[in-house]
Amino acid sequence: MDLVIDANILFAALIKISTTSEFLFKHTLYAPEFIFEEFEKYKDEIKRKTSRTEDDFNELFDLFERNVILIPKEEIAPFLKRAENISPDEKDIPYIALALKLNCAIWSNDKLLKKQDEVKIYSTEEIVRL
Repeated sequence: MDLVIDANILFAALIKISTTSEFLFKHTLYAPEFIFEEFEKYKDEIKRKTSRTEDDFNELFDLFERNVILIPKEEIAPFLKRAENISPDEKDIPYIALALKLNCAIWSNDKLLKKQDEVKIYSTEEIVRL
């Protein structure tokens, strides 16, 4: 399944070994290219919270970098206005724009995102059931 991955899903997978990390690479994942800027911003905090070793953490992040297809801002720009009208939260606009561009769902545990009905949102629990 093609999915746009929310930064919080990546963070959860990096912090601990869980269902999220188990299912991370069983789908074709896309993200706005800025997702790595988000990661850099919170990297130290994520590392403090992790139960992974430094090597495991770095290995998983490298795997993420190699497997997630990053889409440049210019490619989602035509969808930003529509996403702005749909998104219940400003920070989710790029994810919704990317999902609109790709005509696919978003993998996110953000309950607020489910308050719109234009883009399908799957939680980790729903991904597992699929």
